[in-house]
Formats: sequence, C-alpha cells, structure tokens
Amino acid sequence: MREIQDHLLGLYGLQVSPDLIATITDEVLAPVEQWQQSPLELMYPIAYFDALRLKIHDEDTVKSKAVYLALGIRADGCKQVLGLWIEQTEGAKF
Repeated sequence: MREIQDHLLGLYGLQVSPDLIATITDEVLAPVEQWQQSPLELMYPIAYFDALRLKIHDEDTVKSKAVYLALGIRADGCKQVLGLWIEQTEGAKF
C-alpha cells in the first residue's frame, strides 16, 4: 500500500488512502483472474512480440528490466494480450 501511495503522490501529487487502494485492488482482481483463465484461440493470423525496458521496484531497489508482450490479432480483428513476462535482459534468446 505504501509503495502505491508514494507512487501516486510522486507522479500525480495525489494523496490516496489505503482503503481506496484496497477497494480498487479488490475490484481489479476478478477481471485479471478471469483474463488469466481465459482460453486462447486456436489460431491468431497475426502475432506481435516485443519488449520494452522499464524501471521496476525489486527487493528495495529500482532495476531496469525487460517486459515482454505477446499480442495476438484474432480473425475478427480484435487484439488479445497473450502474455506478459518480466526478464532481467532483452534479447532474442528469451
């Protein structure tokens, strides 16, 4: 809670209570779990794979890590996030 409060204060100048953070987190968890359990299509005509480097808080330090994204375009044209992965480095080997 404290990290989220500090982040919102530093980034947007907003002071947010732990109760509000808990309420929002509780609302977001169900759709995230539903997305995680949703089945994949049998075929994606187009798939994109990319990575970007982000600063991520890890064990009391901020480290630059690669966040990989797999995005599929379904036959009906809708985009679907297939997965997100965090790695130490960016490279074709991953």
